[in-house]
Amino acid sequence: MQFQIKRDTLLKSLNFAHNIIERKNTLPILSNVLIEAKDNKLSIVATDLDIVFYDEISDLKIIQDGSTTTSATVLHDLLRKLPSNLDVVFNLKDQNKLSISAENSKFNLLCLPVNNFPNFSDNFETQPIKLDKKKFLSLLNKTRISMSSDETRHYLNGIFLHITESNGKSYMTGVATDSHRLSSCSMEIENSAKFKSFILPKKTVFQLCSLLESSSENISLLTGDTKIQFKIANSKITSKIIDGKFPDYQKVVPKSNSKTLQVNSKDLINSVERVTTVSIDRKEGVKLTLEKDNIQLFVNSSSSGEGKETIKANYNSDQLTISFNSRYLLDIVSEIEDASITMKLNDAVSPVLILDKTDNQSYFVIMPMKI
Repeated sequence: MQFQIKRDTLLKSLNFAHNIIERKNTLPILSNVLIEAKDNKLSIVATDLDIVFYDEISDLKIIQDGSTTTSATVLHDLLRKLPSNLDVVFNLKDQNKLSISAENSKFNLLCLPVNNFPNFSDNFETQPIKLDKKKFLSLLNKTRISMSSDETRHYLNGIFLHITESNGKSYMTGVATDSHRLSSCSMEIENSAKFKSFILPKKTVFQLCSLLESSSENISLLTGDTKIQFKIANSKITSKIIDGKFPDYQKVVPKSNSKTLQVNSKDLINSVERVTTVSIDRKEGVKLTLEKDNIQLFVNSSSSGEGKETIKANYNSDQLTISFNSRYLLDIVSEIEDASITMKLNDAVSPVLILDKTDNQSYFVIMPMKI
């Protein structure tokens, strides 16, 4: 195998491959990336056995076809430290040694046989579902903030993607919850009859967001019984889905909260960040006292002091004092697109519904804290 490629072209692909691979592997081959030069194209494959990343590069010069596997971390770091836009020549000297040369630099990397690399088949029988890249990325970003990290409830460690119906239209809805907060966002899709509900794992969500942010192409989704695949331009991410049943989240979404608070999103974010500065571990929570035309924010830390601030707001009920985990509140408010945030409240202990007036396909629920 021998080929010449621009450093930046290969590095872009390796950025994703490198992130897929787990740092601590019991199988050495899983620390490697598969590189195959064939039919004037270079294939890059990386896996942790749960996710497979595949990328195809055609902007290169192949001198001799072939394939090998070498350390993804070493290759990624090596390319990262080379000057930008440099021509890099790869030459497989033998089964165990890959020579890399660029201008005045020369390296020899150790390789492992291609036969040891896991083999994956793409046998999805369903037709691909086309998704709008911008809307799907927004859906993932708005819901991923509420994914759980609790290993005992593994079915909450991802985003539940399923079909919902509204006003005669079909929507793909994403929902995530960690039992302290919940995020939901929907986007209209066609061919919903072909869609099978699934829970997309947390790691796949983050890798997918990175890939979508760097691409302008739309996305195709293929679903299977135990895995799914996303195709974006020349890249593919194939992932196992979480085996488990997502809870009936509709039960915790408040339907009759009558107290309404409206406040400028940026004002609320800035104020929460300022008053929580006094809290070193940020776990004390922020206390909000709601009045007709303002909110008083208060943080009291037993170890470092207290902070207090008042901002303008519109509130349609009697005075109410309610407390939230400040980080959870900031995560949600940061995803609101409108200049102001709308909160629907009931009392100091019931779930609070948070709405975005510019996006009626998304909503958030947050549980108050007891302080």
